Amino acid sequence: MGKIEDLEVINGEGYQLTTLDKAIGLARANSVWPLPFATSCCGIEFMATMGSAYDLSRFGMERLSFSPRQADLLIVAGTISKKLGPVLKQVYEQMSEPKWVLSVGACASSGGIFDTYSVLQGIDRIIPVDVYVPGCPPRPEQIIDGVMNIHKLVKHESSRRRYSDEYKHLLSNYDIETKESEDVK
Repeated sequence: MGKIEDLEVINGEGYQLTTLDKAIGLARANSVWPLPFATSCCGIEFMATMGSAYDLSRFGMERLSFSPRQADLLIVAGTISKKLGPVLKQVYEQMSEPKWVLSVGACASSGGIFDTYSVLQGIDRIIPVDVYVPGCPPRPEQIIDGVMNIHKLVKHESSRRRYSDEYKHLLSNYDIETKESEDVK
């Protein structure tokens, strides 16, 4: 659970004030609902991370979501083939805003040892990635570190960032339309 010390607050007798963005960021960071998109050995390491020895649920990620519409963190762990790429992009597009992506392992991040015609050489070719976790496969401690980096990003991200022209331009580079631009059509 987040601490009130994490917020810049103004204390007084009987009251405590902070900005709405900081309070929302703290709440979001401690209630992330991940959607695991796991293939190959990185998926096994992610399962170990969710187990009792490492207990990822202590970081506010108790509930894994297997529906993109109910998730806000896409965890891509493992090798993604070029045939699977459009499915991954569709899952990303079905997630509601705000959403973040964690790329786990060498294969998801760069294709890993599979420099072949059939393997996607990094998921950042089809969807934007927020945090990369290196390793082949990465240890559960590394995955937890990646999740903690996502939490830092979520906590300090402005609620207005997702509506900025810069963010819309980023998505347009991936041929992803925002909900706002779909409504205009």
